[in-house]
Amino acid sequence: MTYCKWDKISELYKRYHDEEWGVPLHDDRMQFEFLMMEAMQCGLSWRIILQKRETFRKCFDNFDYEKVERYDESDIARIMGIDGMIKSRRKIEAVINNAKCFQKIREEFGSFCKFLWSYSDGKTILYEDHEKGWIPASNGLSERISKNLKRSGFKFLGPVTVYSHLQACGIINDHGNDCECYKKIIAMYPTIKKPRDDEKGVRYFGD
Repeated sequence: MTYCKWDKISELYKRYHDEEWGVPLHDDRMQFEFLMMEAMQCGLSWRIILQKRETFRKCFDNFDYEKVERYDESDIARIMGIDGMIKSRRKIEAVINNAKCFQKIREEFGSFCKFLWSYSDGKTILYEDHEKGWIPASNGLSERISKNLKRSGFKFLGPVTVYSHLQACGIINDHGNDCECYKKIIAMYPTIKKPRDDEKGVRYFGD
């Protein structure tokens, strides 16, 4: 058992792991949803984020960035009043701000997916030893992308948060080599093997 042992925590985790996590994502709305869920997680467990996912969708018009970027003070008040929502005005404002930044990147590159996948030439990266359970909190790629996102005005998207997003959206395949999802992704999508890239906070998740 390697890094993917976290999928045994609950049925909610298992469905997310088996059906979404690490599957190459080429849909801008879903990219925005995944990215904003990562931003909302800061200081919280991923279990809480998954449990509140439907609440987030209710708050942010199913993560429709074209609608979210037009939110005003009345929308912030509405969101703060929704039962089950994380009561962090800073995070809510960050999602609205990030929707505007997201749109600017889409205008410049044609889509957010094109922007993000350009960092891996459209291929899923298989970093050395990650499949054995040696997983970093961040690396050189997430650092570079985080810096560029921050230059574009994004908030709550540091290199650790960005690394988690790259795992989730399939740019990095960090499933363990004993996981069926690892094999399925390699079989179905273009991949590229790379050496470790300025990794920080590496932990061993194997047995």
